[in-house]
Amino acid sequence: MSELGRWLVAVGLLIAFAGLLLWWWPALFGWFGHLPGDLRFERDGVRVYVPLVSMLLLSLGLTLGLNLALWLLAGLSR
Repeated sequence: MSELGRWLVAVGLLIAFAGLLLWWWPALFGWFGHLPGDLRFERDGVRVYVPLVSMLLLSLGLTLGLNLALWLLAGLSR
């Protein structure tokens, strides 16, 4: 159980760090959601926003980061 607690604390600290980055330096991520391929439709007071490319990049980054973390953890446990 202590291993689960460590993971939860690590994830919580990572989320808090990301939140501080977004709070103090919002211009760092100003490009997010405004990439070519992110769809915006506006008509008669209705706005529809579909961030396709932004979500694909986020998914790719998270996948690579998690795979790298798991690879490093597997190497440390040997």
